Parts: sequence; structure tokens; C-alpha cells
Amino acid sequence: MKVVAAPDKFRGTASAAEVAAAVARAVTAHGGTTVELPMADGGEGLLDVLGGPDRTSTVTGPLGDPVEAGWRLADGTAVIEMARASGLSLAGGADDNCPLDATTAGVGELLRHAVEAGARRIIVGVGGSATTDGGLGALDAMGPLSRYRGVELLVACDVRTRFVDAAEVFGPQKGATPAQVRMLAGRLERLAQVYADRYGVDVSTLPRAGAAGGLAGGLAAVGAELVDGFDLVAEERRLDVHLGDADLVVTGEGWLDATSYVGKVVGGVEAYAAASAVPVLVVVGGADDDVAGRANVVSLVDRYGHDRAMAEAPALVREVVEAAVADELARR
Repeated sequence: MKVVAAPDKFRGTASAAEVAAAVARAVTAHGGTTVELPMADGGEGLLDVLGGPDRTSTVTGPLGDPVEAGWRLADGTAVIEMARASGLSLAGGADDNCPLDATTAGVGELLRHAVEAGARRIIVGVGGSATTDGGLGALDAMGPLSRYRGVELLVACDVRTRFVDAAEVFGPQKGATPAQVRMLAGRLERLAQVYADRYGVDVSTLPRAGAAGGLAGGLAAVGAELVDGFDLVAEERRLDVHLGDADLVVTGEGWLDATSYVGKVVGGVEAYAAASAVPVLVVVGGADDDVAGRANVVSLVDRYGHDRAMAEAPALVREVVEAAVADELARR
């Protein structure tokens, strides 16, 4: 039996790689083989699933303090995860963030370092941001745009939010009060006009441009291509090839809800699996009521309780998958 393990991270409990390894141990116990393909959708975890950091740069953090940001450069392709330079966790979370001041300057500095180091292709994952600056901080820190001629710049997005909507949709998650949300929305509206005048690109009409508080739109204004993060990762990891002769694919994430099926890992893996006629098992930490009842979904919280699900996620994933594989083999 061949199983493809293609999970997202279980935020706060296990990395995507740890979950995939747990699946592999379960399959091995029944004599099967596993292809471990930890996945991401453009948010936090993208860098790890695409090889992990092999370089570190000191850059400007979201609130101005210097931070050490890991990134990757291999074979001319750089991978940058904006959360490592301008992430909400670096600002101390929503309670300690300063939404009106948070900047993406550190991301621009990483882009500059990547180009100076010889990158000809750059992938930027844009989830987990502290910022709603429309990418202005990054653009100001990138240096002369002439350096980026001939460089393929791909922005891996995990949402399809439009540029001006970023303040209302994500601002509260970053600590913005209703009054600050209105101020940030007005700033984005003015910035969209600035980008249109300066670069000839109307970011207000671009799907995904609101990702990371408009960072995606700012980068699009200077020539970046905005893509669905899951599809980019699936292509990089050759998910379709590995599914070609698979008997089962196991995916999952920390919490499953309706948005998990729109541009996220679980929905993306299910779509790829359906195209290859491969059954899917979805193992998640927990799930909203409207999706928990799906036949192929197993919630660790529902089955084992919240405390065990949080403390023992990889072991419990292994237990669930071992039982599923045993049932499948018994049916054969």
C-alpha cells in the first residue's frame, strides 16, 4: 500500500513535517510505503516545506527593532517567509502590536539581500503578518527596482482578499481598533491610487492583493505575480506525480473550518486527489461543527479530548492512520 502524507502544520502542536512523519510510521507498521510531502498554502511554514532556511539576515522587524530572519537560496531560487521578518508573533501578538506603525520593511530588505546574492527567482510567502502598510515599507527597502529586471517574483498567497479590504478583514486580528481599521482602510485606498499613478498597476482590482495587509498588492505593483500558495507548493513538491500510483492520501491541519476548502491545504489536496481518483483521509486537531461531520474527517479533539489532542498530536495522528490503513487492507 502506498500512502502520500500531505498535511499542513497543526499550529501550536506539530509541524507539517512532524505530522507527515507520524503518518509514515503508521503506514510502515502495516508494511506499506509513504511519500512524505509536508505542505503549506503560502502562510507560515512555507519556507520549511520548501527546504528550510540556509541563510540568515538581520532586518527591520515589524515595529522597527532588528530581527534575525532565516531565508533560503538554492539553485538561483530564493524562498522568503514574510512572517520571519514582519510577522505578528515578532510584534508580540495582537495585544502588543502597533497596527498603524507595523512595517514590511524587513521583507523588502530580504528581497534586496536575495537579489544581491544572485537569486533569479524569488518565492515570497505572505501569511502571518503584523502589517497593514500595503507593502509600502517593503518597496521603500527593496532598493532600485532596476535590480529586479529579469527576476521572477512569485507571491504565494493563502487568501484572495482584495487590497482595500485587507484592513477590515485582517486588521482586528492584528490588534486594530474599529477606528484604526477605518484609518488603515483609508490609507490603503490612497496607496492604491499612488501605485496606479507611479507604476501603472491598479492593485485595487487584483484578487489576492490584500494578502499580508496589502504586501501582496505592493509587490504586484512592481511586477510580482500573485499566485495561490497551495498550488505553488503542490507544483514544487510534484504532488500530482506522487498521487499517480497512490492508494491513499492523508492530509490535515490544526483546525478545520469552511475556509479550509478555499485556497488552503486540505481543500487543495482533496482537489488533486479527486483528479487522480485517490481516496483522502483528513486528520485534524479539531473542526467546526459544519465540517466535522464529513465522512473522511477525523477530529483528534472529538476522538481523544482537547488536552490529549494538544499534547500528543503526532502520536494520535499515527493511531488514527494505523486504524484506517488496517481497515483498508482488511477490505482488500
